[in-house]
This record gives sequence, C-alpha cells and structure tokens, in this order.
Amino acid sequence: MKTRRIVTALVAWASVGIACGSCSSTPAGTPAPKITETAPFSGHGSTTQAYELGAKPGQRLILANRAGSVVARGTADRLGSLLIRNLAPGSGYTFRSQVGSHVEGTKPFTVLSTSYIPPESLYTSQHLHVGLNYIRMRDGVSLAATVRLPPGKTLADGPFPTVIEYSGYQIAAPGNLIDAILNHQKLDNPLLPSTSTAVGAVIAPLLGFAAVSVQLRGSGCSGGAFDLFGPPTIADGYDMVEAIAHQPWVLHHKVGMVGISFSGFSQLFVAGARPPDLAAIAPMSVTNDFYDTGYPGGIFNNGFAASWISERFANSEPAPSPGALSYANALVAAGDKNCIAAQALHLQNFSLAHQLGVTVYRTPSLFDPRWAEQWAKRIDVPVFLAGAFQDEQTGGQWPEIIPDLKNDPNVWVTLINGTHVDSLNPAILSRWLEFLDIFVAGAVPTEPPIISAVGPQLYPAIADAPAEAFPPLRFTNATSVAQARALFEKDDPRVRVLFDNGWSSAGPGALGPVWEQDFSAWPPSQAVATREYLGPGGTLATSKVGSATVSFRPDPAARPRNDLPQGNAWAATPPYVWAPVTGSSGIGFISKPLTHDVVVVGPSALDLWVKSSVSDTDLQATISEVRPDGQEMYMTSGFLRASDRKLDPSLSSVLHPEPSYTKQDAAPLPKGRFTEIQIPLLPFAYAFRAGSRIRVTVEAPGGDRPSWEFATPETGGKVVDTVSLGGVEASSLVLPVIEGVTVPDTQPACPSLRGQPCRAYVAAGNGG
Repeated sequence: MKTRRIVTALVAWASVGIACGSCSSTPAGTPAPKITETAPFSGHGSTTQAYELGAKPGQRLILANRAGSVVARGTADRLGSLLIRNLAPGSGYTFRSQVGSHVEGTKPFTVLSTSYIPPESLYTSQHLHVGLNYIRMRDGVSLAATVRLPPGKTLADGPFPTVIEYSGYQIAAPGNLIDAILNHQKLDNPLLPSTSTAVGAVIAPLLGFAAVSVQLRGSGCSGGAFDLFGPPTIADGYDMVEAIAHQPWVLHHKVGMVGISFSGFSQLFVAGARPPDLAAIAPMSVTNDFYDTGYPGGIFNNGFAASWISERFANSEPAPSPGALSYANALVAAGDKNCIAAQALHLQNFSLAHQLGVTVYRTPSLFDPRWAEQWAKRIDVPVFLAGAFQDEQTGGQWPEIIPDLKNDPNVWVTLINGTHVDSLNPAILSRWLEFLDIFVAGAVPTEPPIISAVGPQLYPAIADAPAEAFPPLRFTNATSVAQARALFEKDDPRVRVLFDNGWSSAGPGALGPVWEQDFSAWPPSQAVATREYLGPGGTLATSKVGSATVSFRPDPAARPRNDLPQGNAWAATPPYVWAPVTGSSGIGFISKPLTHDVVVVGPSALDLWVKSSVSDTDLQATISEVRPDGQEMYMTSGFLRASDRKLDPSLSSVLHPEPSYTKQDAAPLPKGRFTEIQIPLLPFAYAFRAGSRIRVTVEAPGGDRPSWEFATPETGGKVVDTVSLGGVEASSLVLPVIEGVTVPDTQPACPSLRGQPCRAYVAAGNGG
C-alpha cells in the first residue's frame, strides 16, 4: 500500500520481486549437482542479483548457494548470458551446468547487500579523461560516461566545479552538442547526445562547469541489465558519484547533479542513497511516482507513459539493433570493444512494460522500490527542484515530492505554469545557476557573459520558443561564499510560484513569467479550502441547492484522445485542438462572473455523488476559466476510475484526496444508489480575474491533455452516470484560494500562457 511511512533504503532496494524471465522455480533446499570441472563461462555477484556471462546460447544453467542448494534455474540467452534477481546477499554462489556426465561450475562469488560499501580503491583507481570513458561499478559492470569541459578548456585548466547528468537517454554519446547548436548543424548525427540531455551537454559547460554524462545501466554503451531504478541502478548512482568526485580535476572533490526529466528524477534516487561526496542536486521536470504517471486515477496512460516505457526498453536492446541508442549502434559498428562488451547483459533487461497491464493496480513489489517519494525522504543535501503544473509528459502531480523533503532544511522549489521544458525558464535558470555556484562550486555567483550571447539560439533549439532575457544574477557583490549562501538562504523562499508564464514582453507563449508569490511550504498553508456547489442548469455557487440530479453518457469517442494531435507542445503557441464538451457525453458547471480576482494555488478536488448504470465508470474533471470575451482557458484536470475511489487516510486531505489504488481496496459501485467519489485534481496556480467565470466539466477521460491518453473502456454512449447536486449528497468543487494577493498584471491574452490551451466557450448539454 502506498503510505508515507519512512522506508529505509535497505527495504526499498531489497523489495524487487522478479527473478528472471527465463527461470523456473525449484523447491527450496534441492541439492545442486556437484561441480566436476571449471566452467568456461563466468559468474558474478551484483546488488541482490547474480549474473552469468559466456555460456552457449540456450545452455541450461543452475544457480546454487553456498550450501550447495539450487536457488534458481535458467537458460542462457542468445548472447550467452543470464541474470537472476531478488537474491539473498551472501558469499559462495556458483553457476553450474550439466554437460553430459560432467558438471561445469564457476568460481564462487558474492551477492552484494544493499548496505555494502565498496573500498575506496574502487574510486581512486579509476582515471577519467575528456570524452568517452567507462566507469567500473562495484559488481564489475562498467557505465559509459562522457566528460565535457567548458568550451576551449582542457583538464590542465582545472580543477572545475563538476556536475553529473544521469539517465537512459542518449546521454553518453561523445559528440559535441554545443558546436552543433551554435553552428546550426543538423542534430541527426548518431554520435550527438539527445537535446533532452542539454542541461549537462550544453548548459552546464557553457556556464563554466565540467559535466559528466553518465549512461544508465543496461542502455547504450553501459553494461548490465536495464531496470528502472532497481537495486543495482541505485548502487551505480553511489559509485559514479564517488568515482567522479575522486578525480583530480574535480573542484573540492565534490560533485552536483543536474538534469531535466529522466536526468531529473534519477537524482532523487541517487541522493537518497547518500553518496558522501554528493554536494547538491538540481532536478527539473520530475515525476513523483511511476504509478501516478502510468496510471493517472488508476487508468492506464496508453499515451505518453506507454510510449515512454516502450522506448526505454527498445533503447536497452543490445546494439546493433533498430531500437538501440544510435551512438551505441555506431560505436559497435566501429569496433569499440568496451561498447561491444557492454551489450552482453542487455537481453536480460527487466521490462516494466511487460509486467504492467491495462488494468493493473498499484502493486507494491513493482512500484514501491521505484517510488521517488520514499527516496526523497532520505535526501540530506541541498536541493533545487523545479517543474511545471501542466507538464504534458511526467504530469503535474510531481509537487507531492515537496512534503517528503521536509527533513532537509536546504530545499528550494520553483513551480510554474507550462510544459515539460518550462523548468528551463530563464527566471528559473538564473536561480539554478546561483544555487550551483554557491552549493557545488563553493563560489560567489558570477555573471556568465556567454548566456546573453547564446540564449537567443539556445531556447529556440531546445524549447522551440523564444524566451525572456536571462535575469542578472544576485549576490555577485558578496564578499565571501558564506555571505552569498546566507543571502541566498535568506532571500529565497522554500516554495516559489511563478504566474502567467507566456504572457511576457518577449511575445505570446515565450518562456517568461510576469509575477510570483512565495510560500513557506507546499501545499501552501495559506490556502483556504473554498467549496463551490454544483447546481441545476450547470450552475456553480457557494451554497447548496435542493435535491436535484443530472445525468450524462460518458463516451471517450465523443472527443479526440488528446488536444494536440500534431505539433510541438513546447512551441510558443501550439496548434491545440481542445474540443468542447457537448451533447450528452459530459456535463459542465459554471460560476457567476467574479466580483474580484481569485488566486488559486495548490491541489484541488471534485467531490461527486454518483450512481451509474454499470458497476464501474471512468471519470475526468477539468477546471477552466471562461472570460468576458467568450474565450475559455485550461487550468488542470483530474482522473479517477470509480472502483478505485477508496482513499488512503494517511495521504488524503480535503484539497488532496489520494486513493490507495490497491487491489484489496477496489470495489464496484453499489447498484441504484449514490456513492461519493472524490476526484483528485492536479495542482495549478492562477489568478481568476474579476469578470471571468470558473468552470468545471465532467466527462470520460481524454481530450484535455497533449500527450496523456487513457485506456478507458469504449461505452458507445450506453453508460449512464447520474450526479446528485443537492441535499445531503451535494456534489462540490473544492479550490485552494489564497486570500489577500494583489494581482499585478492584466488578464493574459488567450492564447498566450504556456501549457494552457484556449477555445471558444461552448456550454455543455446541461447548460454549464
């Protein structure tokens, strides 16, 4: 069950429950055949795992423990390899194989515990150079890692403040992305890193940092088997930090971590493992939990989430292959021996996609070890976290991580309206650079002249949109690092919310907020849960009505599956096709024109009393603003499969109902009577202007997000859902209203705000 109890890393690392895809079970204590000769293949121990290399394809293998009992049986893949997961730590393990009358066996090896710390010699014995390297991990596997220096520098110019970017994207590709962007070259060179890794490949070096781009285990030219943050992957994070920090060209022998998306949430796991020479982390555009992104509201996200996990598994295929990362294909073709050797275990990758089904519940053995929130609880280094409310990829639920960082005093979070790329907003990057200068470089912030020169080229290349000018850095006149740090800690709030990103002087849709508001915690303690009741005729008001009901026929085919069938969500003004909710397929409720500005910040909820003609129904709720000119702007959405309505009381509040999503808590809707269903709405921050109206719509999932789509049952319009509007069973919208805020700007044009599409307001079939 998903809970907020403090779970130690030992429990988390040890809870992966899949042994291997080609293994068979054996009764405990079954004796293994005794070894008669040394095997031509080898056996190795990893963190709670064992792997074999060099067997014949199809060869049947036995894993035996120190007592000589069979632990697992399996078959070598076409590369001659086998990996066994979920093993008890200990020495004396061997792989064995019966060959005629002989039994071949490997030398004994040790399966490592999650608490094992390697000797320092593992780190001091490795020497990294500029370009592509292979860093050896505690289990003998090597990770591909490319060292990138500021333009024009050599290692002799060091030591350098150093950051690591760590992911399974095309990150360790040794090509020069800076030159490609600045010289307007095509970005299809197979040796260029992906632009999604530009924080380490481009931005950090331009700002004077050495950056080490490390390839996640089991992908590209990194050895081992891919598993999204299984035990060895997290142990790798510890080892790579220490190996890099021990390099003579690393300033202070301390490193930071940077990156967006995959390179962002990887930092939460690594920092949770607490490598001693990690100085700070700066994750951007993260997710809090793979379940929340993969199954919003308990409904399979067969849009972005399905395609993302499938691409990650394809990228982990052994090179050469069509799905493998292009730089690995190129280096293998060129005869790179290290990259060729690294492919040996790539067929043993753990496919999370293959373990998940369309109707899966939140299975603890699959999701708890990969739950970033529980790793965040262990973080004890300075953190700079940033992300967007309307993130079309990882989703807007990521702020749930913020409360889990409560025990870390040095945390600074920035939230902004926008897309997945908007955490790179100039208003955020300036603070990000101050943070890195102070907490990683150990230096007074200095103004980087390169940014003003490169910025106009950088943002169109990365974000496909213009941006406001890079703000001047603060604290550049501090007399010492200690003074700069003290000023940073004094001046920067724990939570900083940026408003109206896209409505700036750089033009509609350009990266740049207009104003901001500071808070000491998330969700903001100042937020007042303000309830608006759903009424007859599509009204939304502060008081209940008498007994009334409204019915609709949820039909996912009534609207497009998403609101951006083509085009780039990161563009200044994407070609959204945000279809209205019409006819009987949905219902809408709209307030009277506001008499004053209403500022909303945080998560919200739609409490519905529902009965249905079927035992289960999938629902989507969306909040929007309807303006005096008839335009409607998107704010946020929430989703819920009605059978998953039971809340986890340890996580839930009035403004943030949190279902458990476990199989044991799922229940069909009772027939013929109303049941309370609380739909959690993703957080947002916006000032509804005087004269505008607040609207909430309810329909089948889909049509209101650019990349998220839903495996919701086709209904053909035959399902009837009825909502109670008044009396004891009164449905209502609960919003987190912040009182006393003066809004400094005019109402943004529609469209202009990033991540928030517009459409002409059309009333739903019930009048709202």
